[in-house]
Amino acid sequence: MFTGIIQTVGSLLARTPMGGDSRLTIEAPGLDLDHTALGDSIAVNGVCLTVTELSGSTFSVDCSNETLRLTTLGQLDVGSRVNLEPALTLATPLGGHLVSGHVDGLAVVDSRRSDARATEFWLRVPPELARYVAKKGSLAIDGISLTVNEVSGVRCRLTIIPHTLEVTIMGEYQPGRQVNLEVDLMARYLERLLQAGDVGKDGSGAGGAQSPYQDLSTGAAGPVSG
Repeated sequence: MFTGIIQTVGSLLARTPMGGDSRLTIEAPGLDLDHTALGDSIAVNGVCLTVTELSGSTFSVDCSNETLRLTTLGQLDVGSRVNLEPALTLATPLGGHLVSGHVDGLAVVDSRRSDARATEFWLRVPPELARYVAKKGSLAIDGISLTVNEVSGVRCRLTIIPHTLEVTIMGEYQPGRQVNLEVDLMARYLERLLQAGDVGKDGSGAGGAQSPYQDLSTGAAGPVSG
């Protein structure tokens, strides 16, 4: 689990083919890796990945083809900057909201404009995820915990303060850019609980039992992580 509070911005140092998929090596000079061990989790642009190598201020993670295909990690070029957050501990302040690091889909930046010292972004979310987006609710965009200010159909507005632009990769966002989107965990669980009345005592409903790990709108495989 994560909080959506980015600790530092790193950069992709290398992409190494590994038996059909890829290993990403990330330079993270602003991240304290002294207490990081092999097997620990780090969110890279909001994708929960497992550390497989450590060397100084760099770490490596293995990415399956599914992760590369369904998130923006497959689009990264060497040198690309990435948001980084290690997994939370019981001593970590929960300054954002609970984030799993499992990307639900890709949103697209529709527009960007200045609003006094803040910057306003309109994002277009996948139609099947729009029902989870609510005014004053939470979203994780590339791993950043953000508050939704307005919703209009499949579009939502985010108003970002200068500090967030400076300490994350959001300052790079321009119209047309794809970003990793994770909807609020509580919204998904609430929907599942509300559907419980359609499930019979034997565990089957009108359409048969549905795995909680399936997308509730399409029946397809659900969120992905590394």
